[in-house]
Amino acid sequence: MTSEAGKIAGQGMDAVLLAHRAQLIRFLESHGAGDAAEDLFQELWMRVTQRPSGPVGNPLAYLYRAANNLMVDRYRAERQSRVRDQAWTEARGAVEDVTPDPSAEERLIVREQLARMDAALSALGERASRCFRRFRLDGVPQREIAVELGVSLSTVESDLRRAYAALLAVRRQSDDA
Repeated sequence: MTSEAGKIAGQGMDAVLLAHRAQLIRFLESHGAGDAAEDLFQELWMRVTQRPSGPVGNPLAYLYRAANNLMVDRYRAERQSRVRDQAWTEARGAVEDVTPDPSAEERLIVREQLARMDAALSALGERASRCFRRFRLDGVPQREIAVELGVSLSTVESDLRRAYAALLAVRRQSDDA
C-alpha cells in the first residue's frame, strides 16, 4: 500500500469514498447505472459507512467490489421486476382490459387531495416545490437540479426530504379522515 493510500485508509472509508468519488461514479455509469449513478453512489456510501467493519487492506478495491455488488443487486431487482410485471400482464390478459371510468365522487376526492398536496408543496417555498416537481415529475437527476437552482446537492436532497415529509403528512390526514 502506498503511503498516500495508507494515509487515506487511516482516515476511514469516508475519506476513501470522497477521494475516489468521481472514479466510483464513472464505474457505476459504465456498468449500466446511467443517470442513477449519483443515487447509487449515495447508496454505496450508506452501505459502506453504516456497517461496522474491521480494517480493510485495500479500501479502494473494497469499494469497487461493493459498487459492483450494488450493480448486481440492481440488475437482479430490475430483472425480477420485469418477470413479475410480465406475469402480471399475462394474468391480467384474461381479464377485461378496460377499466371503468371513475365516478364523479372519486374524481372530486382525487382533485381535493391533489389540491391539498399542491398547497403543502407550495407552503415549503418555491425552491423545495420546484426540486420535488423537477425530480419526481420531470425525472431530472438531483445533480442537474442543483446546478439549475445554483445550490448544493445536499440542499436538493434536504428539500426533497422536506417535500416527502409534507406529502406524507397530507396523506396521513386523508387516511385519518
